[in-house]
Amino acid sequence: MEVQISDRIKNLAASQTLAMSQKSSELRAAGVDVINLSVGEPDFSTPQHIKDAAVKAIEENFTFYPPVPGYLSLRKAICGKLKSENGLDYTPEQIVVGNGAKQALCNVILATVNPGDEVVIPVPAWVSYFEMVKLAEGVGVAVPTSIEADFKITPAQLESAITPRTRMVMLCSPSNPTGSVYTRDELQALVDVLARHPQVMVLADEIYEHIIYTGEFTSLASFPEIAERTVVINGVSKAYAMTGWRIGYCAAPVAVAKAVTKLQGQYTSGASSIAQKAAEAAYDGPQECVAEMCQAFRRRRDLVVEMARQIPGLVVNEPQGAFYLFPEVSAYIGKHFGERVITDSGALAMYLLEEGHVATVDGAAFGTPGYIRLSYATSDDNLREAMRRISAALAALK
Repeated sequence: MEVQISDRIKNLAASQTLAMSQKSSELRAAGVDVINLSVGEPDFSTPQHIKDAAVKAIEENFTFYPPVPGYLSLRKAICGKLKSENGLDYTPEQIVVGNGAKQALCNVILATVNPGDEVVIPVPAWVSYFEMVKLAEGVGVAVPTSIEADFKITPAQLESAITPRTRMVMLCSPSNPTGSVYTRDELQALVDVLARHPQVMVLADEIYEHIIYTGEFTSLASFPEIAERTVVINGVSKAYAMTGWRIGYCAAPVAVAKAVTKLQGQYTSGASSIAQKAAEAAYDGPQECVAEMCQAFRRRRDLVVEMARQIPGLVVNEPQGAFYLFPEVSAYIGKHFGERVITDSGALAMYLLEEGHVATVDGAAFGTPGYIRLSYATSDDNLREAMRRISAALAALK
């Protein structure tokens, strides 16, 4: 008997970031020294006071089912963070804690997007956005940006993309995969467009909020024109080096928060009780660790950008946040390594993995072929060696 797989899953693309990470792990297991720049994961350990809070939670028997939207104490801590850091006024009933920001994003999309609804997404965009919209039977509308514009959408582009079927606009700043950061003035110009379209929700992915190298971070929810229809997504993974703890959240209008709680209650229930208490300590505890990690990421950004600009053929801009570089590599398309032909940026990423022993991700995974993504969330020594290998591998192409 052939097991049936649903069309829903058949139509879903696999995560290329996770696929490249898996391939690099397989090569490592076979004895190949691979440097993995494919995954957006800080290489720092979770700060000690956060780990201590998790141990304390175990000792105090926080081992039973937590409330579906999260412990009230954590939701209050998130409200406190949103108020003190972003000037945003939320109540605990507007916060829903999930299993990472990824689930929080998908929850909101599934709870608000109907079949045929359009969701406007500037590209390059994180690999899962379009697939999440697809799960909701919505239609992802890609709006291309350029490296010359620092991969930022313009108000005119946004206006042109909105139709009577548009339900949502998604924006990620600081951006995965480009590291681009919208200034307050740039956001205001986009908000002026959105203010003319009251039927359009705004989904703001702000998970890289604290990894920013210029100016101040501005939340889309801080603009009164759209505040009542904006949903903020955030979490502890990136800022506090807590990727494995799987805690993210949405801050949303009450109706959306209730819908998300209803959905989450049917398929995962509440996030890990121990991880929630750790996240509470992250938000309520000392914040020096966040600044220290950001300083390290800035140093690594400078290192990678400098080395990448020394490689002939790479077109590089300077990311202002997150921990990614998204260079244009079209100069290498059509080149050869022996019998091997670099047919596209995906073939180049595979060449860099198999011949250069550095794992990157094809820009096509983010909706922008002709580019690759490098994560510099690893040690300075790893980055120096990885860029040396990339330079040598690209120089070998004829």
